[in-house]
Amino acid sequence: MEARLIDSREIAPGVRHFEFEALGVEKLEFVPGQFTSFTGVIGGKEITRAYSLASTPSGTNRFELCLNRVEPGHLSPRLFEMKPGDCIQMRQPLGMFVLRQPPRDSIFIATGTGIAPFRSMLQAHLNASGPAFTLLFGVRHESHLLYREEFEEMALRYPHFRFWPTLTRPEAGWIGRHGRVQTHLAEAIGGRHDLDFYLCGLKEMVDEVRGILKAEGFDRKQIFYEKYD
Repeated sequence: MEARLIDSREIAPGVRHFEFEALGVEKLEFVPGQFTSFTGVIGGKEITRAYSLASTPSGTNRFELCLNRVEPGHLSPRLFEMKPGDCIQMRQPLGMFVLRQPPRDSIFIATGTGIAPFRSMLQAHLNASGPAFTLLFGVRHESHLLYREEFEEMALRYPHFRFWPTLTRPEAGWIGRHGRVQTHLAEAIGGRHDLDFYLCGLKEMVDEVRGILKAEGFDRKQIFYEKYD
């Protein structure tokens, strides 16, 4: 299967939002939270990398990704150089990082581009009669709060959705939360033990949060995660 680039735009320094269409299918089937894999030939070698889908299934063959340029990276520089109409090999979406059914009140914890699967999940599952979600999103700088306006609009529309961005390197004038996501975990939990947790981001964050949750008595069946190198 091939993916053809429709458009891409910078949404933060070194981060781009991509819109693709999967060729040869009328409808791309996937579950919010899953990933697709792209394959390219770089320096004579075939390189495959997995990327979380940042959109919800639309009933069409279109999908979206959120990627940061990794230097030195094997495949991301190639993707950043793609122009509308360019194609790349892709695989059918896969993955187990999806909301368990039926979904329960949950805390989503993301760092960096680990926000992508949560954008997909929220677009699909956040509604007036659904469970309550808290999105705890950690980045270094305010300029890297990806999809900030979308999440803020969701929080205004749905009182049972909380969007908690936190910065580890806040600039002067920032009046929101600061520090790592771990700093705000206890407040997000609020003493409850009937929550599910979904973690996505760098390995260090995921491993530390899992340790905190296990120490607080949460069962491993309540903790779902996907970590990046």
